[in-house]
Amino acid sequence: MKDYAGEAHTVKTTITASTDEAAQYIRDGHLTVFPTETVYGLGADALNADAVKEIFRAKSRPSDNPLIVHVADREGVEAVARSITPAADALLEAFAPGPITLVLPVAERVPRDVTAGLDTVGVRIPSLPLAQEFLQACDTPVAAPSANRSGRPSPTTWRAAYEDLVGRVPCILRGGRTDAGIESTVVDVTSDVPTVLRPGAVSLERLREVVPNIEMVADDSDVPKSPGTKHRHYAPDAKVIIVDDPGEADAGAVHGYIGVDKPAVPAAFAKVYVAPSVEAYGRELFHFLRECDGLGCRAVFAQSVPENGLGRAVMDRLRRAASR
Repeated sequence: MKDYAGEAHTVKTTITASTDEAAQYIRDGHLTVFPTETVYGLGADALNADAVKEIFRAKSRPSDNPLIVHVADREGVEAVARSITPAADALLEAFAPGPITLVLPVAERVPRDVTAGLDTVGVRIPSLPLAQEFLQACDTPVAAPSANRSGRPSPTTWRAAYEDLVGRVPCILRGGRTDAGIESTVVDVTSDVPTVLRPGAVSLERLREVVPNIEMVADDSDVPKSPGTKHRHYAPDAKVIIVDDPGEADAGAVHGYIGVDKPAVPAAFAKVYVAPSVEAYGRELFHFLRECDGLGCRAVFAQSVPENGLGRAVMDRLRRAASR
């Protein structure tokens, strides 16, 4: 265990590798940052309204942005959802534990602070063994958005979460770099036609292999059922500029470049990442954006990819990061 404290901060932030120690903070009504296979989450007891409110304060998160509840197993899903539809059953069987969030009718016991006042709740079962161990130790559903300041790129390392939240949270559970590097896919299964509200680590094509009539949401609602769809998200300090071809990227000592094709003169950029696949692009995207901020980059040029498979989620994140 290692403790960090800063003069400008109000909360002592403890870094620990112990899931029992991290879970004790949750059981005591406090916040804990913890890893999942997608990104790091900022957790609180989902059944404790006062604890949930602390998530919004720590992140400076708008209160109309619903949270996802993380549970260890199917029994946990049943504890926070009023009912589970046949489509939800099929998706749980195929993809859970894993990077999929299902929007279901919310149980009465879940505070409406979690759902932003909606009568639905997003719930998922992480697959990362460390997350599973942590959630089992918590012995309660854990509400958790990504562990970053609101609007920033999601953290894929505990150090990235620490940079954003030191002094704002009492505990960070130290794990490794996340595997997916991009958030879960959110699927609304409350109607006859299930709808993908947020593309993520499970592609639409894979979902349709299990539930063929799943559709993409037509547009963003003013009252979103999913996080990551209404407010500005995923944006670094640097300006993100989407380009179709590397030749459109302006090389420079204060510019970064990320894409699947190599720029003409990589050495002319402050930082370059050429992804060997779209999957690698998604895995590295948030980490790369944060690294560019660390180098003081003023702009990051990001190459577009076809919007199929994981490319749909990559482009969703890029467009939101590029919006100002």
